[in-house]
Amino acid sequence: MKVAVVGVTGMVGQVMCKVLEERNFPITEFLPVASERSVGQEITFKGKQHKVISIKDAIEQAPNLAIFSAGGSIAKQFAPLFAAVGTTVVDNSSAFRMDEDKPLIVPEVNLHCLKESDKIIANPNCSTIQLVVALKPLHDAYGVDRLVISTYQSMTGTGVQAVQQYKEEMETGHATNPAYPHPIFQNCLPHCDVFFDNGYTREELKLVHETRKILENNNLRITATAVRVPVQGGHSESVNVSFLKDFEITELKTILEDTEGIIVLDDPTNNTYPMPLNAHHKDDVFVGRIRRDESNEKTLNMWVVADNLRKGAATNAIQIAEYLLQKGWLTNEIKTALVD
Repeated sequence: MKVAVVGVTGMVGQVMCKVLEERNFPITEFLPVASERSVGQEITFKGKQHKVISIKDAIEQAPNLAIFSAGGSIAKQFAPLFAAVGTTVVDNSSAFRMDEDKPLIVPEVNLHCLKESDKIIANPNCSTIQLVVALKPLHDAYGVDRLVISTYQSMTGTGVQAVQQYKEEMETGHATNPAYPHPIFQNCLPHCDVFFDNGYTREELKLVHETRKILENNNLRITATAVRVPVQGGHSESVNVSFLKDFEITELKTILEDTEGIIVLDDPTNNTYPMPLNAHHKDDVFVGRIRRDESNEKTLNMWVVADNLRKGAATNAIQIAEYLLQKGWLTNEIKTALVD
């Protein structure tokens, strides 16, 4: 089992390596891949030193699996080249998410959409992943009709540059190379990614379009506001969801509690509710502040939190890879044919 991690020196790439180690994914040959400026650097994986190689060198080695966290333009250029040599690609960028012929997968929600012939598989946006994990069992029970989402997204979702901006602003009051147009230290920015002509940001529209695709309902009514916050532990979401059927709160909570991958923290009288501190370095999705919306029929409010670098990125990608492995779909048939 030859596995490449593309973008291995980035924040998500580093977490991917950590999760691969923790989950003991069976790797016989590890290929750490990064940009040309990082080639030759050494990284530690499973206690051994590995030299970073170029993406072209990795393609020549035709790995069974390539997990990408290298940005959309890199994925668009190189993921098809990996697929052409028989490699299965799980891509964490937005490059292929809305392609009709590319599955967009959250293992707890829609593994049934995967086929053995899929060679490029899209990992959803971090904020979408935690949302649909919490929504899927409720959608199955009551039918989601409309969603109003407000996100409070960790600056780590922007990457190393944003974390460096925060640290410099905290220590000196000024950032030399800011990731944002305004300070992030002691501030909140209602501005995640670029704005479109309709006034929404790309991050907000990802929540709309990706959720519809994953839940297989293009008519689902969704609106979102995405906010960047000076937090490192994970993303939080205020979710207002209207259902087609009415519900009982006790039954609804039981459904969530019985769902794999969800931890319910919902005891406000004892100040128990999900926070990024709960989610940091964990793979679960935490749900709390579960209450009926008294202003609208068949409508619920809940608060959803998850570590955006783990379940929101690395862990979700590796869970997809584990499923492919379990199904026996990570054999590189093109490579085998060439050898034969």
